[in-house]
Amino acid sequence: MAERATGIIFFFLLISSVAAVNRRTKFEYLKLPLLHKDTFPTTPSQSLSSDIHRLNTLYSSLGHRSITRSAKLPLTSGATTGSGQYFVDLRLGTPPQRLLLVADTGSDLVWVSCSACRNCSSRPRNSAFLARHSSTYLPYHCYDKKCRLVPNPTGVACNHTRLHSPCRYEYSYSDGSETKGFFSTETTTLNASSGRPVKFRNLAFGCSFEASGPSIAGPSFNGAQGVMGLGRGSISLASQLGRRFGNKFSYCLMDYTLSPTPTSYLLIGRSTAVNDPKKMNYTPMISNPFTSTFYYIGIESVYIEDVKLPIRPSVWEIDELGNGGTVMDSGTTLTFLAEPAYRRIVQAFKRLVTLPEADEPTVGFDLCVNVSGESRPSFPKMSFKLSGNSILSPPSGNYFIDTAEDVKCLALQPLTAPSGFSVIGNLMQQGFMFEFDRDRSRIGFSRHGCGKP
Repeated sequence: MAERATGIIFFFLLISSVAAVNRRTKFEYLKLPLLHKDTFPTTPSQSLSSDIHRLNTLYSSLGHRSITRSAKLPLTSGATTGSGQYFVDLRLGTPPQRLLLVADTGSDLVWVSCSACRNCSSRPRNSAFLARHSSTYLPYHCYDKKCRLVPNPTGVACNHTRLHSPCRYEYSYSDGSETKGFFSTETTTLNASSGRPVKFRNLAFGCSFEASGPSIAGPSFNGAQGVMGLGRGSISLASQLGRRFGNKFSYCLMDYTLSPTPTSYLLIGRSTAVNDPKKMNYTPMISNPFTSTFYYIGIESVYIEDVKLPIRPSVWEIDELGNGGTVMDSGTTLTFLAEPAYRRIVQAFKRLVTLPEADEPTVGFDLCVNVSGESRPSFPKMSFKLSGNSILSPPSGNYFIDTAEDVKCLALQPLTAPSGFSVIGNLMQQGFMFEFDRDRSRIGFSRHGCGKP
């Protein structure tokens, strides 16, 4: 799960679904807001530690596992939050029960904390999904082919003849955290633009009766009742709802430094009112045969002030064991780059940045400068040339961030794990509309569209 810290933005997803209709194109799409929490984390160094923990979790999963309509969901900066995840407000069951989930583009499984209580009056409100209180809850049978989509616990036999033989899953994370329960199906309720509730039946999810470990039960989970996987795999929310809405989703993370923080959006489906194809730059999604979850892109070269850095192309490639490559991840705050590339970039910035070095650099960051007396400090421009001949040129505020009063640091980190991959984190994505088009296997991005309602 994603986790973050002070001065470094954390974006959170509190999704209240709103379906909108674009009358001109007649495309229906879901629109969800991304909102923020209001407790500051402790230090930027803790954000770095949390990001590294998340990356270890992501790395551990390598080798495991006709009508076009759309959906739109709103996003707001989580600059003041304590854990760095997106939070999703999901209404599950009949009648609907409201649950807060961590939205994670680096995993596929949607799961919620469940309770089998009969008399649930003693439970805190919205603390878990009450399966017995929903008339539409149904666990998959262990013999159902859908049961093969999730990791099953070892040593548990499936009785094909018994009526009550639920599909059991056991989902583990690299730090020892795990969730266990029944892989099930349920109805989720969203609101249409008319104000009428729209029900989506047969949402596959994990009903968790046991969750343990720091990733999913510790303070970084921040009171959430589960995880909403938004990855590339077949059981993620993006895949399950995407099939009904054009197999496409997009999001925008607005500038967290603005006050008041503007609302951004997560959209499931297609909305040409927001995503104008003529203004989008596209890069192919790259496949890794060792995982179906992550959104890989290809970096060809890096430029500082329009000067190409001497970085070998092989630094960015996926090798025969599935290691390497670059992943777009909304749940990681900072951007982690293969170490040979990272060192070249840091050297270039140190040569070109004219501001004095900070007297007390922030722990964990290699380049920190003193910006006292500078109302609008200027930094060299960095650009990434991506596969498909597209250029990603983020504003300097996406890679030089406030870590202390009058101190800004380069928000890049070296990738040192030999079995890992580079990650473009959510800070680097800020201010862009990103579109994940699975039918055409491409990712689009544009500086236009983020301000659309």
